[in-house]
Amino acid sequence: MFIRAMALACIPLALAFSTPTAAQSADPAYRVNPGDELEISVWGEDRLQREVSVLPDGTIAYPLVGQVAAAGRLPSEIEARITAGLKPQYRGPVPQVTVSVKKASGFQFSVIGKVRSPGTFTPGRYVNALEALSMAGGPTEFADVNGIRIIRKQGQAIQTLRVRIGATLKGDTRSLSDADIPTIHSGDTMVVP
Repeated sequence: MFIRAMALACIPLALAFSTPTAAQSADPAYRVNPGDELEISVWGEDRLQREVSVLPDGTIAYPLVGQVAAAGRLPSEIEARITAGLKPQYRGPVPQVTVSVKKASGFQFSVIGKVRSPGTFTPGRYVNALEALSMAGGPTEFADVNGIRIIRKQGQAIQTLRVRIGATLKGDTRSLSDADIPTIHSGDTMVVP
């Protein structure tokens, strides 16, 4: 009886340290955007500790390495590029390079049209179209919530995504899917007619 009680008491603790579920880890890894602030350090090298902003062209400048393309890359990819650039400066292995996003201020999107508070938003996290609409204060009384579109620029091409949240705003979530409320990408413009 005592052993069974102890086993039951330990279940919540075991669950607390379990691996994340698919729903918890569904968000993609953060990719660096122009305007983000990065903190870069090399283990044991105070002179190489830097806080840098990603320039509008997507690059950063780093001592002994030069210009590094950062936009659209994971922090680990930037670490690898800086490590490779520092390799000629060391006889042995390059000390651990760490790149962290100090401020994700480059992740921005805009909401325009018939919303209560149109503008540009910097959420600091990934959001979907429904959350973006909420950040803009929600639709106005005469907004066409079935005609909402997201305009996304990919290179030289422009993509238009339809947002299907009219029924959701009326409380009907039975047929709601991820395709109906797409994830907002940096640089997107959501148009609410």
